Amino acid sequence: MRTILIIGAGKSTSFLVKYLLDKSQSEHLNIVLGDKNPEAASALIGNHPNGRAIAFDVFNEKQRHTEIQKADIVVSMLPARFHLEVAKDCLNFGKNMVTASYVSEQMEALNDAVKAKGLLFLNEMGVDPGIDHMSAMKIIDQIKDQGGKMILFESFTGGLVAPESDNNLWHYKFTWNPRNVVTAGQGGAAKFLQEGKFKYIPYNRLFRRTEFLEVEGYGRFEAYANRDSLKYQSLYGLQDIETMYRGTIRRVGFSKAWQIFVVLGMTDDSYTLSDSETMSYRDFINSFLPYSPTDSVELKLRHQLKIDQDDILWEKLEELDLFNSNKKVGLKNATPAQILQKILMDSWTLNSDDKDMIVMYHKFGYELQGKKHQIDATMVCIGENQTYTAMAKTVGLPVAIATLKVLNKEISGKGIQIPTKRSIYTSILKELECFDIIFKEKSVNYLGYNILNS
Repeated sequence: MRTILIIGAGKSTSFLVKYLLDKSQSEHLNIVLGDKNPEAASALIGNHPNGRAIAFDVFNEKQRHTEIQKADIVVSMLPARFHLEVAKDCLNFGKNMVTASYVSEQMEALNDAVKAKGLLFLNEMGVDPGIDHMSAMKIIDQIKDQGGKMILFESFTGGLVAPESDNNLWHYKFTWNPRNVVTAGQGGAAKFLQEGKFKYIPYNRLFRRTEFLEVEGYGRFEAYANRDSLKYQSLYGLQDIETMYRGTIRRVGFSKAWQIFVVLGMTDDSYTLSDSETMSYRDFINSFLPYSPTDSVELKLRHQLKIDQDDILWEKLEELDLFNSNKKVGLKNATPAQILQKILMDSWTLNSDDKDMIVMYHKFGYELQGKKHQIDATMVCIGENQTYTAMAKTVGLPVAIATLKVLNKEISGKGIQIPTKRSIYTSILKELECFDIIFKEKSVNYLGYNILNS
């Protein structure tokens, strides 16, 4: 039996564990799932004879060394900041490693040492990053094989609520880390290329410059720019491309409403509010508005942001119960962003019978034999339930498939790698189709870059 050590039994691990357990008999696998919460690990392993759940503390060096030494390959599903210690142990003990996370500078620094030992640390094997890389490179390589020259690449991904569970005015619920949603776009201007020109969108305008997308069978969406689209030029071999843009997908109308929180300062995570613990939701809103001895909080907010009482924007704010004077924040020394997150979680947490949805959309513009062409590729994945979510499926399955292929030496290579090579992405994308993770490609009239300046 060959041992696969999976560290972390979080929300994205369910499909990963199920895939490997399902393959364990035919592939002679022993699956060890470790987590600081052994009950979470046990729930995913169940009573499977080829699985074992353990309490695992990533900071317990002795335990980490023992379990990694016993493994034939290691999968780290920990938060990204904890991968490095696992990676160093894998390097020391000669074990290949797979993660779903972005390659950090610290991880990249291990590249020469990993190569020297003949090891493969395969990173960015989730959905975004992961499936986005593989599906994009498949078409980019096809275009180049035909002699085409890439002139435009746009890529969008969104974790959303499935249509059958979409029952609020924002058409949104938290399907992943709420903090990342609240603080999205901060830390510098979004930067991208538009027709050969460098473009920047500062945070205070990010949610007012969106691009519309139409996905057959699922309607209209909008997308706002990610922070840095330019790093993908070198990753995808597109150094000479004229337009390069990556964004995050939401339902139409979300970004305009979210801009209200940005303008008020409620997404700020850089300072704490005095006496935040005893604040009501209404007090929190009022703390960002001018003082008036007579005007209500509602009136001040509508006046400051010029929102009519019958505007859908106003209905969206009321739906969140923002003006409730009885609900307490209950967070000590909290930042505005932390308080906003707490308020939103009241309304946007998935119910037990809700399903999530992943939407991915690529646009490829290219020149071939003097003519401009465009291919659009879309993928939609709907979750099954709160354990086997679309997010878990699109993150966990690529990790699982890659792990088994590395173990079986079907995927080789050395050093710190991501799945942009044919030798990696071809077989993984093909197997993902067996799980209904399928991209629909269509040729359309070349439209060029289409970001709105509203």
